[in-house]
Amino acid sequence: MRIISLLPAATEWVCAFGGREALVGRSHVCDYPPEVVDLPVLTRPRVDAQGTSAEIDRQVRAVWEEGKSLYEIDWAQLHALQPDLILTQAQCPVCAVSASELEAGLADWPGSPPRLFTMAPQTLKQVLDSALALGRAIGRTQEAMSYLARAEKRLRQLRDFLGLRRRMEGVPLPRVVCIEWLDPLIVAGHWMPDVVELAGGQPVLTESGHPSRTISWAELQEVDPDVLLLMPCGFSVAQTARELAALSQRPEWQALRAVQEGRVFVLDGHAYFNRPGPRLYRSIELVAVCLHPDRLSPELLDVQPWELQTLEAALA
Repeated sequence: MRIISLLPAATEWVCAFGGREALVGRSHVCDYPPEVVDLPVLTRPRVDAQGTSAEIDRQVRAVWEEGKSLYEIDWAQLHALQPDLILTQAQCPVCAVSASELEAGLADWPGSPPRLFTMAPQTLKQVLDSALALGRAIGRTQEAMSYLARAEKRLRQLRDFLGLRRRMEGVPLPRVVCIEWLDPLIVAGHWMPDVVELAGGQPVLTESGHPSRTISWAELQEVDPDVLLLMPCGFSVAQTARELAALSQRPEWQALRAVQEGRVFVLDGHAYFNRPGPRLYRSIELVAVCLHPDRLSPELLDVQPWELQTLEAALA
């Protein structure tokens, strides 16, 4: 089987299930695991992803106003690679090439077109269901089941260690807001409330399975969370850190309890939180470190600075 993956999460799942050798092409964003970076790149963005949140937002809106997709597909190279299966998504037109765009292009495919496998999970359970379905689609059902079983075992061990599997009567869980974009402010939805709950927190301003949404500073001030997690979509810790100085000057920011108490954390949204892939299990561990520092130290889980930093460390 010859597979082209235009979705980073799908690329990671294929490799996690032992299917790397079947991959013959990727999107420009598919950068993990490292052994996929030499594959032919079949897409390119129409925006500069290295700008600030506000700059990227303006570019995205400008492209949409022109009626264009955010991504260009190298159809000539895609045809030349003769794939049997193409992996994509039908969830967010900003994050990756959409299924509808591929379907339109495949309509003109000479001969029998490749199959299209689309992922569009809204909850963590749907992420895992989609992963299992992908395993079946690439002929690796047993490998998929084994991988997910090992990951679930590791998650159970983490929750047992933190005492989260026992009923904690009268013990309030920290109230958490996950910020997926900085300007405008967007709170992370979809599977992120599930990630927070499994890490021992109480997500606010969003619910499992609901899309990410724009919020006002007034809304954030009103809920005044115990913990604030910054994980902008597509941003590394370093890229997010470059915007923190301007963010910290806002009076609304300075008034937040999480800021005053030192419970703001910067995480690698690009690698862990924005992708519905196998590293969501690591995402749960990283959130748990933020929420339960009295029971879980970064050293215990070998947390690296590029994965997670406190606000103070990111500003330094």
